[in-house]
Parts: sequence; C-alpha cells; structure tokens
Amino acid sequence: MRALAAAAGFTDAVVVNSCAVTNEAVRQTRQTIRRARRANPNARIIVTGCAAQIDPASFTAMSEVDAVLGNGEKLDAGEWRALARGGETSRVNDIMNVRETAGHLIDGYGDRARAFLEVQNGCDHRCTFCIIPYGRGPSRSAPIADLVDAARRLSDAGHREVVLTGVDMTSYGQDIDGAPRLGALVSAILDGAPQLKRLRLSSIDCAEIDDELFERITADARVAPHLHLSLQAGDNLILKRMKRRHTREQAIDFCGRVRGRRPEIAFGADIIVGFPTETEEMFEQSLALVDEAGLQYTHVFPFSPRDGTPAARMPQLDRLIIRLRAERLRAKGEAALEQFLDGLVGREEEAIIESGGRARLGNFAQARLAAPAGAAGDIARIKIVARDGGMLVGEPI
Repeated sequence: MRALAAAAGFTDAVVVNSCAVTNEAVRQTRQTIRRARRANPNARIIVTGCAAQIDPASFTAMSEVDAVLGNGEKLDAGEWRALARGGETSRVNDIMNVRETAGHLIDGYGDRARAFLEVQNGCDHRCTFCIIPYGRGPSRSAPIADLVDAARRLSDAGHREVVLTGVDMTSYGQDIDGAPRLGALVSAILDGAPQLKRLRLSSIDCAEIDDELFERITADARVAPHLHLSLQAGDNLILKRMKRRHTREQAIDFCGRVRGRRPEIAFGADIIVGFPTETEEMFEQSLALVDEAGLQYTHVFPFSPRDGTPAARMPQLDRLIIRLRAERLRAKGEAALEQFLDGLVGREEEAIIESGGRARLGNFAQARLAAPAGAAGDIARIKIVARDGGMLVGEPI
C-alpha cells in the first residue's frame, strides 16, 4: 500500500489499515484515526482494511477521514491513481465478488529477519463468532508457480525464513485448477527454492491437513518445527456451537501423531474463553487441552461479541467470569511455556538473528543474546544458557 500510494503521487497521506475482528478492534481503529488527524492536521487520511470493508459508511461519516478504500481496492494501483485524481472518495466494492489474490507479491521486507508470503485469502466457512469472511471475501488461492517464484525472490533478497500466511490457509487450492492441497504447495516451494533455509507455516486447521503436508511437516527439517493451530476451544459442544470442523479428540490426536514423528516440534493455539453458554466444566476442558494436546504457546482471547455474527445473539456470559477464566488459562499457558523453555536450557540450537539483540529458534522460542551474533537475518548457532521469564538467554557459539 505504501508503494502504491507513493506511485499514485500521495506525499502527505496517512493510511489506516483497519481490523474488524472484534468491536474493540473497530473502536481502536476510530481512536487511531482521530489521533492521526491531530498529529497530521494537513494530511489526507485514507482508511482501508476489514472494518472499512464491512462498514464503509461509518468511516466516510467521520470528519477526520478523507477517503475509504475496500480490501479489494487497497492493492489496486488504478484505484489509488483514481483517488489521487480526485475521484470518488468511498471506493468499496462487494468483496464477495473478488476471485483473485496475491497480485501484490513483493520482493523484500527490508531488514526484517523473516518474510511473509500470502498464499491464500478469504474464507468460505462461517464460524459463529467470526466476521472476517465479510471483510475478506471468499477463499481464493494464488497459483503455485507464482508463489514458488516469490519464495525464490524473497530468499535471493536475503530472507532466511519465509512464513506462509492466509486467512484459512489449509483450504489452499480448492478454487484453482487441479485443486492442489497445501501440502503440494509446501513441497513445490521447498523443492523449487532450495536456497531457502526455513519455511514456517502460520495458523492452520488440524481438520484439513492433507497427507503430503503431514509428511513434509514431520519429515522435512526445513519446515520449522512449530505449528500454530486454530483450535478456539477444548469442549466439543462449544466447538459445535462455534461451527468449528474438529473435535477436541481430533486436535489431541493430531498433535500426538505429529509429535510422535517429530518430537522436537512445538505447538501454539488460539483459544477463546467465555464463548456464550460456556460452563465451568466446559472451560476446564479448554484448560485440560493445554496438557492433553501438549501446547507450548497459547493465544487466549476473552470472547467479545462481534455485531453481525450469530454468537452475538447467543446468551452472553458475565464479563467478570470471562476475565477471570482468561487469567486462569493464560497462567496455565505461561506455565507450559516456561516448562518447555526450561527443557531447552543447555542445548545448542540454530537461530535466525532478529533486531534488538534477539534471535528466534525454529520452534518459535525467542532468545536474548548475551553477545552479538551477526546482523538481522543471519543464521547463528547459539547455546541456551538460561531462561528469563518467557524468553531464553543464548550465547553465540
């Protein structure tokens, strides 16, 4: 977006890329817009992203906003040029009609240690708590050949690690010729970009793991030994009311099968606390899932009703109950992470150097370096000498 705005001639614009995942995210977007106007009284403020896509009129009505671009328009050079020429200031089309993605693949991320490669966008599922399909549109995948070429370019630009991302990444390929699965894409990138040191997967759904993907995750050392799972809950009835596609048993079995083939792998998961109708017994199922699935990283989200979703119309829990349950699950997750990190002390590991004197292991653990080990993006061997809270301390070898 920065490049497209500059190419269209914007020199004084502030672009706010909004989030719509919760009502709080929308509130913070409005707060950011007002703050940006106070700090930049003469700039043109352009709002885009999911919140703008879902409710463009509310942002157009803000006195601080000069223009609104939809998610389909924000990566279209022609739309930016039309906006610069003084065209219609609310440029938001029906995202459900968008059928292409990844026309915005870029060649580098500056001095960042890792690069992100969007392989898929949108979602065809309708989880009862989620508004995102209405901001991102239907599931659509980028062609394998384009993604392999992008991975090569990113690697050639010096990025040792590429992270594959998508809204519903394990649905990759269902909309393109031949319906290749995510495993076929991962194999194509690993085989087609042999100089790439590490390929990392972002959030995946354990209900959609194909055999080839399972094989690459468990047998290919270049796939980072870390998976982040979209689990959302540990109770089967809550999962059903969320309209998720897996059961707690499937999640536990998947983690066990992967760990049986690759013992060093680490797992993270998103878990929502306080979903409507969640009882104490149901919540305890989520608590138990940390141990039963062997989760090291937990992203805990207190349930927040999102206008326009079925879950917002369900019987809601008291906010205090939700907050206290979130605190308990976070404490459980922190203890699991610390136990995992303690098990790494004394080991030698390969890490990618990040800025600020830190490094990232393949299992996603972060280490504070006791001495310089290279520039951001370099690969170093380090010895883990201690744990400091939720972080390791490493010495370059």
